Amino acid sequence: MAELTGTTRDVVVADDGHHQVEHTFDNEYWDQIWQGDRAQSMGTGRPNPHLVQEVGDLVPGTALDAGCGAGAEAIWLATRGWQVTGADIAPAALDRAAERAADAEVAERVRWVRTDLSTWEPGTRYDLVTTHYAHPAMPQLEFYDRIASWVAPAGTLLIVGHLHHDATADGHGHGHGHDPDGPPASASATAAAITARLDPAQWEVVTAQESHRAMTGHDGHATTIHDVLVRATRRLPADR
Repeated sequence: MAELTGTTRDVVVADDGHHQVEHTFDNEYWDQIWQGDRAQSMGTGRPNPHLVQEVGDLVPGTALDAGCGAGAEAIWLATRGWQVTGADIAPAALDRAAERAADAEVAERVRWVRTDLSTWEPGTRYDLVTTHYAHPAMPQLEFYDRIASWVAPAGTLLIVGHLHHDATADGHGHGHGHDPDGPPASASATAAAITARLDPAQWEVVTAQESHRAMTGHDGHATTIHDVLVRATRRLPADR
């Protein structure tokens, strides 16, 4: 899904007197995001570098990109042999994703599903379930619980999210509540918070990292992205 800059927002005042930005992350919010002035730049993005690094060694199978946006990650997976389902709530994002998949000649390898990920049930499990900064209208960690339940035995869960501001080095980076363009704390997490919800009897945590990377924003200015990354493999029943 999109980075968190939009016009639908509720501003609340924190205990320290600073304004904190909160979002509803509902259908109206994401429609405004994908019909706004950032839609063009979001619709031409490259696949997330964490996905490329973490998934490149996996044998292709079935994959779900939860909150696929304009489809950069889903299309990247399809070009490498995965059979992909891309799910998102915003029809404008999915329309753009379908166009990009056709241009990449992988349309037959991707199924696009318009849905609310806070209530959707896919009815199957996948060899890979991944998400990149997706924020449905539900608590962030509960969303990660939901998508983890869709991973098949021996399958992979890959979460790339916004790092909670308390874990950033300077306290003022991407994701801090004082940043008017950053995500609120409710849409962020730490590696420890995510992995604590993965039962060691059912999951082997392969990667749990908090990273900071530079990139050029949609306005041409350099910015620092503070990411949380968790990759885990669901154990086979015999491993329990």
